[in-house]
Amino acid sequence: MKYYLLLLTFLGYYHLAEAQDITVRRLPNEVFRNVKKDNNDTTQWLWKRGGLFNLNVSQGSLVNWAAGGDNFTLAINSYFNYYILHKKGRYTWDNSLDVNFGFIQTTSLGSRKNDDRFDLLSKVGYKMDTANKWYLSGLFNFRSQFFDGLTYSGSNGTLSSTFLSPAYVVLSIGFDYKPKPNFSLFMSPLTSRWVVVASNRLASKGLYGVPAGRNSIGEIGAFASVNYQTEIMKNVHYRGKLDLFSNYNNNPENIDIFLTNLVSFKINKYLSATYNLDLIYDDDVKLFGDNKNSPALQLKSVIGIGFLMKLTPILKTPPPPITLPQAEPTPLPLPQQNI
Repeated sequence: MKYYLLLLTFLGYYHLAEAQDITVRRLPNEVFRNVKKDNNDTTQWLWKRGGLFNLNVSQGSLVNWAAGGDNFTLAINSYFNYYILHKKGRYTWDNSLDVNFGFIQTTSLGSRKNDDRFDLLSKVGYKMDTANKWYLSGLFNFRSQFFDGLTYSGSNGTLSSTFLSPAYVVLSIGFDYKPKPNFSLFMSPLTSRWVVVASNRLASKGLYGVPAGRNSIGEIGAFASVNYQTEIMKNVHYRGKLDLFSNYNNNPENIDIFLTNLVSFKINKYLSATYNLDLIYDDDVKLFGDNKNSPALQLKSVIGIGFLMKLTPILKTPPPPITLPQAEPTPLPLPQQNI
């Protein structure tokens, strides 16, 4: 019986040594083996930036024209957009800047500004689902203008706006729905908006919902923003944005509307026809009507043919994964077994 026990003990140690030897021989293969990555787990780029620039110029002149009209007209309208996008893992950061400016010169009306706006948007999101559709997002928006704006009664103009008067600052936390790369819907039930009237000349009039004598007012309400762009057909592109805001403390049923639309018809590489349509309604902007003290729907429509250039998107991709060189494992000698 004693010999049988010694034999069983020896066989157990032998099989244990053999198993350890196989494990040791497999280690080099495990170290140098490539790691397979799922494409859905990584993004194709970290940073993306690009934009668009559009300039339309029209000029007309009349000499001894019986039908009448201005002897000279000159109109210039420009639009600039630039965006910077970032995504990494479950996080996204979208930034865009829109700038519009227009100018018109006529012999009967003189020089007038017919468009002036800059709009800065920044949005940070955290992906909530595996389908990449719903994001928990924070949004910052700043909108104002550069130069003095006048409202006219005949040939007389009255100052109605200027730089930072008004200016709108929006801070919002909500949900961002992105079913497709060219569409997003941001919704927030709790949004802070500040209306700024920096000019003391305008602040004394109590415009834009800011009490007379004050330079700003804070509002709490609900906010929604829709961004959409698409190619309607070959060489015809559409880009639009709609912002809606309801002030909980002051006539929440009167929703503020800010809508911009741009349709471009590409003629060749740099020449395009464009159509802009902007709609704004804010019941706190009481500059219209017979007595210049009523709100109204503001509409701007511009058609032009001119220079259109898309800024080529620049991508910054993630660094390639580090792969260790392949190496054939060197078989290790079997341990000598002493009986």
